[in-house]
Amino acid sequence: MLLSSSGFLASGAVEVQPSINPAVVGDTVTLFLSPPASLKSGSWALGESHILTWLGEQQAVFPSHSGRALVNILTGALTLSSVTVADSGVYVVQSSDPQLRASASITVLGKTNTHAVTTCSVSSGSSLSFLWLNGSSEVTASDRVQLTDGNSTLTIVSVTRYDQGPFRCHVFNAVSNGTSAPVNFTIKLLFNTTSLLVGSNLTMLCSAQSSPPAQLQWAFRGEFVNTTGPLLELYSVTEDQSGPYSCLAFNSHTNMNSNITSHIIIASEFPRLIGMSLGVLS
Repeated sequence: MLLSSSGFLASGAVEVQPSINPAVVGDTVTLFLSPPASLKSGSWALGESHILTWLGEQQAVFPSHSGRALVNILTGALTLSSVTVADSGVYVVQSSDPQLRASASITVLGKTNTHAVTTCSVSSGSSLSFLWLNGSSEVTASDRVQLTDGNSTLTIVSVTRYDQGPFRCHVFNAVSNGTSAPVNFTIKLLFNTTSLLVGSNLTMLCSAQSSPPAQLQWAFRGEFVNTTGPLLELYSVTEDQSGPYSCLAFNSHTNMNSNITSHIIIASEFPRLIGMSLGVLS
């Protein structure tokens, strides 16, 4: 039981601000109090489910969050590690010393089933080297990032919000060098899932901000479909329309082409629908 106190903060005087929102499965999220408040005691809950309580320097974490939840006893900030979709909801902090109650809603999205490919080409030159930049930082190969064809092709698997860019291609040899203009390239569903029921309508939007404007083409299972432009609309979809949908963009001025693919699942029923956030490649 928390001790009572004469201290009091007016309703709305303190707000909860998440470090990330929405978050992605596996992220670490901290819920800060703004302005910072020195709380001698308090509790955090997800809806009606208790996460932890603290009094002075002592804190007790409930079994549901054991090993994943930690409170900063000086500020009352809650840190959650390795979040899951089940961690989505309204987080409530309460304190009796001083007296306050504040809340914030957090959404945790499942990992995407989307990958992106961007290729840099040069009209002339020999002994060329290619370097990719994400903002001002060099892009290096990793489990999710692949550099192929002499580093001229960049592939990102399971695109996340951290892949927003802008991405640029830097080409150089012993004689000269040059850097491409950034091309903002986005594909997204006009709803928050990659799983659809038979009979639903599928709408996908693709955009490529470049100068001159990029040419856009859609493909399904690697074959071009009779649709050009930013919007792909399919009505009353069937199970045989499940598979990879790709948007391809080509800029004739920069000689850069990109494509991003999302796998859509269409079924007669699902035991559970999980929200997805489709990524952005710039």
